[in-house]
Amino acid sequence: MSEQAQAPGITDEHPGVSALLAVLAYGELAAFERLAKESEMAPDLRGRIAVGSMAATQMRNFEKLAAELESRGQDVVEATAPFQPVISRYHARTTPRNWNEALVKAYIGDGLAADFYSEIARALPDEASAAVSEVLADTSESDFVVQRVRDAITANPALRSPLTLWGRRLLSDAITQAQEVLATRDELSALIFESSADLPGIAQFFESLQTRHAERMATLGLG
Repeated sequence: MSEQAQAPGITDEHPGVSALLAVLAYGELAAFERLAKESEMAPDLRGRIAVGSMAATQMRNFEKLAAELESRGQDVVEATAPFQPVISRYHARTTPRNWNEALVKAYIGDGLAADFYSEIARALPDEASAAVSEVLADTSESDFVVQRVRDAITANPALRSPLTLWGRRLLSDAITQAQEVLATRDELSALIFESSADLPGIAQFFESLQTRHAERMATLGLG
């Protein structure tokens, strides 16, 4: 599925296009709120600045997606309303208990979400695909997160096991969220089904999420 080009027949008027933009927009807004709050967990000013910068990026991304929705005649509040409960449940299930868990979630959880939405974006018309890709390509401050987590594990090896379990839980909850998002609006699930020739292709995509997750865990020094 990851090698598949835009599916024939998916045009800019496909209702799934606006639905994808809407779920992404609310996801960015929710990420902004989460990161702004979690920056308070930082043990030093450098950490607060880095996570605060990540939060600011999420808000800029939200504004880009809101503008794209408005250019299509969509009100951002109304368009995102169906997805608010799903995304809120995900963040409620994965509320970090400490600074290191917050960092792992910022890197692992957000990376999984980007993988999922990037795959759907492959089916979009060029203009919408470019807007989505621009938002998802922004990985600012990821180097900071990786270094901080690796340093924490080096300083206290006992952190490796609980953070590894936390990372696995994030994978499980991210897949659950992806399934709930697809079930929220028929037009969104139609977009991904129409972009894949068969169900095995979709199953293969979910397997690829696990592969990319394992790569990110290894980058953090977890596994």
